[in-house]
Amino acid sequence: MRWPCHPAFPSLSCHQLRSLLRSCARRPSLGVGKKLHAALITSGLSATPDTFLCNALLHFYALCGSVPSACKVFYGIPNSHKDTVDWTTLMGCFARHRMPANGLRLFIEMRREGVSIDDVTLISVFNACARLSNVEVGVQGHGVSKKLGLSSSIKVCNTVMDMYVKCGLLGEAKGVFEEMEERSIVSWTVILDGMVKLESVGSGRVVFDTMPERNEVAWTIMVVGYLGNGFTREGFSLIGEMIFGCGFMLNFVTLCSLLSACAQSGDVMIGRWVHVYALKTMGKEIDIIVETALVDMYAKCGRVDAAIEVFEHMQVRNVVAWNAMLSGLAMHGRGEVILDMFPRMVKEAEPDDLTFTSLLSACSHSGLVEEGCHYFHNLELLYKITPKIEHYACMVDLLGRAGRFEEAWVLIKKMPMPPNEVVLGSLLGSCSVHGKLELGERLLHELLRMDPYNTECHILLSNMYALGGKQDKANSLRHVLKNRGIRKVPGVSSIYVDGQVHQFSAGDKSHPQTTEIYMKLDEMIRKLRLTGYIPKTASQVFSGGDSRANKENDLEEIEQALFSHSEKLAVCFGLISTRAGSPLYIFKNLRTCLDCHSAMKMVSSIYDREIVIRDRNRFHCFKRGSCSCSDYW
Repeated sequence: MRWPCHPAFPSLSCHQLRSLLRSCARRPSLGVGKKLHAALITSGLSATPDTFLCNALLHFYALCGSVPSACKVFYGIPNSHKDTVDWTTLMGCFARHRMPANGLRLFIEMRREGVSIDDVTLISVFNACARLSNVEVGVQGHGVSKKLGLSSSIKVCNTVMDMYVKCGLLGEAKGVFEEMEERSIVSWTVILDGMVKLESVGSGRVVFDTMPERNEVAWTIMVVGYLGNGFTREGFSLIGEMIFGCGFMLNFVTLCSLLSACAQSGDVMIGRWVHVYALKTMGKEIDIIVETALVDMYAKCGRVDAAIEVFEHMQVRNVVAWNAMLSGLAMHGRGEVILDMFPRMVKEAEPDDLTFTSLLSACSHSGLVEEGCHYFHNLELLYKITPKIEHYACMVDLLGRAGRFEEAWVLIKKMPMPPNEVVLGSLLGSCSVHGKLELGERLLHELLRMDPYNTECHILLSNMYALGGKQDKANSLRHVLKNRGIRKVPGVSSIYVDGQVHQFSAGDKSHPQTTEIYMKLDEMIRKLRLTGYIPKTASQVFSGGDSRANKENDLEEIEQALFSHSEKLAVCFGLISTRAGSPLYIFKNLRTCLDCHSAMKMVSSIYDREIVIRDRNRFHCFKRGSCSCSDYW
């Protein structure tokens, strides 16, 4: 069979056209393939298309990443002419382009049509379940694999384990691993990843040492596990063994993984080492992904000026790099800097929804109300971006912090989607700052409908009652949680000294240098009192104590609890362990309290230290008696 001539091609046979499409898919070459498709359409034979040719077109578009075209071709083929490969090809296309829900829907449709399933189909299903954390469908798929006799396939077992690990079911993953008659290095790597993430680094190390062979992925998982949990020395030792003992080079994937772990833990020492390694091995041609990870790492480790320096030296900047920079500046409350940089970004890259989340967040933390309103109202008009719930959350936070509660409430009512915990929680936080008890109570009621075990909203309202002089209501709310068996998440603060992380919780006395730390704490409190420091005891009402907390004779006990908050202990350790005048970097898992915020401003002046604290929401840079947030957080 010969095809009529097309301006782009001579007359082609059906076999030749299929071969060319397969060639375009392998390269891939979307432009040439589209011209081949045009030849089919203009020939007039597309009305009665060759089934094999349509199959080739489907595979071509799927492998080239043109999802809409792949779907159009797929649904243009009669179901009677689609085989398992066709269905699986489109499922794989959805998986590669982060559309796992579409893949699962296609699988359900495939089952409804009675199409046979093979191992490749199930692998696509398990990958989609892993991305969606959909363990229900994953378990059903696991059952199907057993019924079809595919549970002996190493690849199927690997994806089943990966699905269970990503869904947090380590026991089920272990069960699959133990039942495998034959294992590949991927099998070991998947179970290693699960052990490190879901059990402990120590358990992961046992698996790592047992592995018959290790690849770069296994080494990276183990190193990242150490760094992410604050074991800097162990992680760095393993990096040295990986490079010098086994001869592995750190590729951009490993480097980015290491930088991500450093960003999470605040370990700037290893982050700097990775930066130097990248410069030595890649020279000036550092991969843009690594450079972006460096920007993110420095910003999240509190070195925002270093992040800016890396960013400004980048030869090429895409929207991801810009978003990393703007997000870092937002965390540090550099709203004015972001507004100055944004016009530059528009010239280099097209802003996306994440760009405006960072921009609006920065406006919120910096009190730039009118500027934030301007960008929000122009999202669709100028930038063609439909506001998402994250943008509404930023605006509600922005208006609430500024005390414009009526506007914030009207905005919530006008949202095209129902408000979530972030939206209502941010407004509750603003109610706490401005003492809006009535609205706070209404918000608490709504939040408890969403999550009855939300401790943070109880804490905020309890503190509002206490600060408003309603001690009985504060204690009553505290007892509600106590009776439900709900406990406040303990605050933990970390500080890196000499490449080793030191962690403290409130009232902690487990550190080897506890005696020296508490001696320094006593000295610090004496100096604070001489400077005019008055403990904010009202903010300690939800300290976890019993009903005596509101009695006058317990005031000293409450003050002592405030003095031994985790960030104060971390700062005292930093003061006795680092040279005079050097900055201290503290990382806390919760929002810093009013008392610690007030105390840290004075401590920075008394000891002439810059103190940078990263809490759950943002960075606070205390210097010469003031904070970078200008008490607006």
